[in-house]
Amino acid sequence: MKQLMLGNKAFARGLYEAGCMVVSSYPGTPSTEVTEEAAKYDEIYCEWAPNEKVAMEVAFGASLAGRRSFCGMKHVGLNVAADPLYTASYTGVRGGMIICVADDPGMHSSQNEQDSRHHAIASKVPMLEPADSAEACAFAKLAYELSEQYDTPVIIKMCTRVAHSQSVVDTAERIVPEPIPYEKNPAKYIMAPANAIKKHPQVEERMRKLAEYADNCPFNRVEMGDTKLGIITSSTCYQYVKEVFGDSACVLKLGMVNPLPRNLILDFAAKVDKLVIIEELDPIIENHCKQLGLSVSGKDILPMEGEFSQNLIAEKLGVAVPAYQTLDEQMPGRPPVMCAGCPHRGLFYTLSQNKCTVLGDIGCYTLGSAQPLNAIDMVLCMGASVSSIHGFNKATAGQCEGKTVAVIGDSTFVHSGMTGLANIAYNQSNSTVIILDNSITGMTGHQQNPTTGYNIKGDPAGKIDLEALCRAMGINRVTVVDPYNLAECDRVLKEELSVHEPSVIISRRPCVLLKYVKTAPPLKVDCEKCIGCKSCMRLGCPAISVKDKKAVIDTTLCVGCGVCSQLCKFGALQQG
Repeated sequence: MKQLMLGNKAFARGLYEAGCMVVSSYPGTPSTEVTEEAAKYDEIYCEWAPNEKVAMEVAFGASLAGRRSFCGMKHVGLNVAADPLYTASYTGVRGGMIICVADDPGMHSSQNEQDSRHHAIASKVPMLEPADSAEACAFAKLAYELSEQYDTPVIIKMCTRVAHSQSVVDTAERIVPEPIPYEKNPAKYIMAPANAIKKHPQVEERMRKLAEYADNCPFNRVEMGDTKLGIITSSTCYQYVKEVFGDSACVLKLGMVNPLPRNLILDFAAKVDKLVIIEELDPIIENHCKQLGLSVSGKDILPMEGEFSQNLIAEKLGVAVPAYQTLDEQMPGRPPVMCAGCPHRGLFYTLSQNKCTVLGDIGCYTLGSAQPLNAIDMVLCMGASVSSIHGFNKATAGQCEGKTVAVIGDSTFVHSGMTGLANIAYNQSNSTVIILDNSITGMTGHQQNPTTGYNIKGDPAGKIDLEALCRAMGINRVTVVDPYNLAECDRVLKEELSVHEPSVIISRRPCVLLKYVKTAPPLKVDCEKCIGCKSCMRLGCPAISVKDKKAVIDTTLCVGCGVCSQLCKFGALQQG
């Protein structure tokens, strides 16, 4: 049956049709929906893992048991999961194992713009790269066959545009292969040096065989046109190339990007007068072609950074570009802001008023760095706030302890903040860590996590008690505050910054966008009392504006949190 599907949904459909039995992932845009869609199939066990490393190890365990498995993550998540990935390449698999990594060219929701093909090359693991939803579904099914045939995990690389665009998919029935019985095999699965030394030559031989396979595999195809121009490309760049050139150029469309084919490329190059490589981010295909002795154009005319587009490719390759307007030119700017009633706002206001140095982390609370709060000094990677404050305070020999805090979300804390807190407790820096517990994984779209008490399907699950956990790790001072109560936040912050031992503040209030959260009536402005001092504007709440020198509250946005009324000395902001 033909269906119009999002790329990520089509990927999940491919997992289902291929008989995948276990899915473990950590949410990360643009990969999240693969696992959310897979969870809709009752035949597949699905879960959110605490982080990507755990997810990959779960998938490996399921493969070891002889079942087909999957783990998904965004590109920076593959950095976290690199440890098991590189050794799983040596051990190989039992049941087929697929790893989805979703890159984010243009950094729509990411802290860097890395090219995950490097991980595939370095770990010596085959990588496939679909260009639309139909291929996302088909490649998932073929990847399991490839995984089992060549005894290897297989990485499928998505990107923002493939993951979040739609195209037609021809769906099929689910076929579950017979489970492969588990057999004890220490030489294959125990990667002590004596065994690993023997495995490395096998990995190299596997890559040689896969390179031969790439020359005639179903993932790569040639589309002949005018031989004056030949283009080698992959992923969304293929779609852009077809929109710009149609059939007026020859195209080698690569769906298997590691290992890259040799003879297929040489044969294609021999048939065209000029060869151009079009690929986003790093020149991996281009460098491969140059190693084959080919004269090609690529990054000499195309950028190394950012997303490509039809118009960019047309412009760089000398094709007439039709007149157009960008969205930026047609629409007024709208900087990202925390939602009206966001529980993080009151806490960040308190930190900014106390002029704290704030080491931040990855999450929607990163928006605390924006004006007017301007309350975050650093964001590196998940969990880095907790580790960094320890180093910061140790390096300054206590000079900054009373004015420095780390902030980290509940999901991020479980992901990779716990080890940093263990380091603080063990090596005793006078560091204050604030866990922003909004009872959900907010930034990626409200996924459950080990602190919420619910699993991926919303059923009751094990729940981490953050207060008990912090105390068990050696933190004696653990305090819970309501971020809607500014006076309480200010008092507790001052207390914890004044003591000479590690401490944790848990700022607890559920995300206002959660369906079960009941909001209060919107506030109203008493125009007679409002003097236009703009104190309420210091919160940066999108529900508050000023018109004719008076505060105005947008009742369609205001959730009645009352934080702004605590700043008004004249009682002009009142509960409706």
